[in-house]
Amino acid sequence: MTELNAERARRAVVDHTRRLGESAAAAGSGAAVPTTPRWTITDLVEHVGQTQHWTAEIIEQRITDPAQMPTEYAVLPADPRQWQAWLSESAQRVASACSDDALDAPVFNAAGDERPGTRFWLSNVLNETVIHGFDAANAAHRPADIDADIAAALISHHLAMLTSPTWEMLRSESAHAIRGTGQTLQWLATDIADDAGAWFVERRSDGATWQPGIQQADVTVAGPARSLLLILTRRLPLTDRQATNISIDGDTDLAQHWLDNTAHIAD
Repeated sequence: MTELNAERARRAVVDHTRRLGESAAAAGSGAAVPTTPRWTITDLVEHVGQTQHWTAEIIEQRITDPAQMPTEYAVLPADPRQWQAWLSESAQRVASACSDDALDAPVFNAAGDERPGTRFWLSNVLNETVIHGFDAANAAHRPADIDADIAAALISHHLAMLTSPTWEMLRSESAHAIRGTGQTLQWLATDIADDAGAWFVERRSDGATWQPGIQQADVTVAGPARSLLLILTRRLPLTDRQATNISIDGDTDLAQHWLDNTAHIAD
């Protein structure tokens, strides 16, 4: 699995949270968020800050039993002028919780993969921050840069979640829809070297699986890692090649079916 160095990931959480706060301030608290149509900027800021505080508590308390997950959430300040400081606090808290000493500590991993729990949560909170940072920037009509190595790591995390027991349990309709009879999809980042930028997905009858590497597939979607991440998370359309600079070789409908059936709650 493509993973970032922990220090790189911690810095990225703080940096992308700062960018999100700046975009939120530029957009305004009541602005609609086109890429998450159910939300305003207020909803987005609240979600990200609460998720960061919630994640930090899981790690700080070394929670190993999912039944013991925190049930209370941090309160968003009523004054939008305080939001950037509030987000800075939540980002610093979760980055500190994911210290080197905590990286291999016993903590519940919601993906059920080989990663220690804290490493899972560090990737997960970075994913939330980066993707919703894009949402905020889009609402404010600002650019949203995502470095290729960060995008690649988040693609791996995204696919790990979609093929996890947790996804099967919480999003059974999606998990069942992406089963198949051996259909294969190759996602290929053209700005990442070797297998770190290649993800091969197979839709099996017992569930979808993924692995790093390049194989012959029914459809291959290739382009910059940032574009692939934003397509996979349904922030950019598969077919807008001018916006994404991607190429599609093979069964486009197969790729679109995957995207149509892998939405997250806020999509």
